[in-house]
Amino acid sequence: MSILAVIAAAAALHGLPQDGPIMTAPAAEAADAVRYREAVAYANPMPRGAPTADYPLVAWCDALVSGHVAIGESLTNGDPLDLDIIRLGRLEAADFRAALRTAEPRQTAATRAAAREAAAEATARWAPLMAQDEAVRSQAFGLFFGLPGRCEHAARRIRENVTTAPATPEDVGLEDPAA
Repeated sequence: MSILAVIAAAAALHGLPQDGPIMTAPAAEAADAVRYREAVAYANPMPRGAPTADYPLVAWCDALVSGHVAIGESLTNGDPLDLDIIRLGRLEAADFRAALRTAEPRQTAATRAAAREAAAEATARWAPLMAQDEAVRSQAFGLFFGLPGRCEHAARRIRENVTTAPATPEDVGLEDPAA
């Protein structure tokens, strides 16, 4: 059954009209929902060595996901799930790089240097793996669990020039996670 048939069947089941536009992209996320997710992301601990400032963090996140993509691209198995992960990783890296380019003119020389250092450190984590045989690279590709949630929020914040402090769990009505 095609996706359109499923949509039509669901519409008929729920008494919805079957003609007219079908929404294919999600609606923009409500500001309160973004603020809530941001509070949770910034409250969670970061991996050892991750930068705490947003601009260097986004450079670090970009380098980590780009290294993961490079490892995946070096594999020859062509597994459909791996290929989809690579595709999504490329999109995520492109988003990080776009945020960095947008925010770069607003950064100090020290912040730009910190971002370059963070990216170099993250890139260096992948370098020893690229020299390994395909079985080891495949295992490393499969073990990468993704990026901290703070990466996407830091990218949004630098892209949109958000200069206020991130929301805290208390700001959004959550209890203190440290308590």
